[in-house]
Amino acid sequence: MTTTGTRKGIILAGGSGTRLYPLTLGASKQLMPVYDKPMVYYPLSTLMLAGIRDILVISTPHDLPRFQALLGDGTQLGICLRYAAQPRPEGLAQAFIIGREFVGRDPSTLILGDNIFYGGGLRATLQAASRRERGATVFAYYVSDPERYGVVDFDAQGHALSIVEKPKAPQSHYAVTGLYFYDNRVLDIAAALRPSARGELEITDVNRAYLQDGALDVQMLGRGVAWLDRLLDDVRARVGETLDDDWTALLLERAAA
Repeated sequence: MTTTGTRKGIILAGGSGTRLYPLTLGASKQLMPVYDKPMVYYPLSTLMLAGIRDILVISTPHDLPRFQALLGDGTQLGICLRYAAQPRPEGLAQAFIIGREFVGRDPSTLILGDNIFYGGGLRATLQAASRRERGATVFAYYVSDPERYGVVDFDAQGHALSIVEKPKAPQSHYAVTGLYFYDNRVLDIAAALRPSARGELEITDVNRAYLQDGALDVQMLGRGVAWLDRLLDDVRARVGETLDDDWTALLLERAAA
């Protein structure tokens, strides 16, 4: 059953997961286990913490039946789940073009399928963002490698000055996380976007439109809250480095024998 007049949620779980090949040749990255459950359960739980019960899952045509088999219609979780295909990954803002009919006249929240949020007080923070009727709310998190993300710069009073996608010379170490709360204007903003130099409809351009309108609230996630992004990619890279070191040591040992 669909709830009308309330905020809708979108989980974007598309992409080909090339950084995890060959693992992702057989299954979506967002269906791989993190601890004791598939990764997609974590962003789903985040939306539920925000009080969102009407959720659209977007994935590739190849992987979508697997999400449907895992999650069904959401009845067992007390929510309503629907599904839509993303034939080609053309940027995060594409989620609002694919999901336009689903969102309808309501506000919406987008979360990326490989983002995990955890920490004390998170429920209250999310529900406060969800209750905001006008404008957008995004979250900033301190990272050591800001050039990998959309980066937000602040003035001395903590107000956002600019947001730049994957800057070569970042103005701060605060990345915009993969969780975005918007009013209904996001549908028209996304529809009017032009592809960036990377050929994508950038979510940073959506956020910049709200910033220029004075309607973007950027909240810092501080101590007590953890944001994990590209978790499986980083774990695999670290394990690979360890195995490479062990393999090299073995070869040197054998050569010296």
